[in-house]
Amino acid sequence: MVQSSDGFDASTKDLTIEDSNIYNQDDCIAINKGSNIIFQRNMCSGGHGISIGSISTDATVQGIQILNNQIVNNDQALRIKTKNDATNAAVSDITFSGNTGSGMRRFGVIIDQGYPTTLGTPGNGVSMSGINFTGSQNTIAVIDKAQRVAVNCGSKCTGTWDWSKLTVTGGKAADSKFRYSGIKGGNF
Repeated sequence: MVQSSDGFDASTKDLTIEDSNIYNQDDCIAINKGSNIIFQRNMCSGGHGISIGSISTDATVQGIQILNNQIVNNDQALRIKTKNDATNAAVSDITFSGNTGSGMRRFGVIIDQGYPTTLGTPGNGVSMSGINFTGSQNTIAVIDKAQRVAVNCGSKCTGTWDWSKLTVTGGKAADSKFRYSGIKGGNF
């Protein structure tokens, strides 16, 4: 049995992946650690969307740009997932710009520090800051039973996150406990 069918797994620095078509049943890309990674002008179909993580102990992810991608018929369009037992780890300076998504089955955007259980009890060992939807508009549509946005943070989500260039339509709002008060802007 195949354990993972990720399109790309990235754990490096100074990497650009662009102009690719990814048809799979898992993450289109999973950025597990690294810095200065650009994922742009790609098409992701049929899988779990674009993912930062899952973030494990001692992993740092920073300076990531997710730009002008098309995500079609995935479980979620854009996801950050950190393991609930991870420690000494960080996610920072993440920019989403110009991405479009349609037919999302579970979430438009999900930030989840409870992985591997979706929206489980979040861990407190991964700091998260500077998660921004800026530049060009990000527009995502979810199916009726899906949640537009869910943010499941432990105690180390910090600072103001600019989500002014995010619009998610369809589906339903997440439970009020799955929000982060530092998010500013956005239409979801």
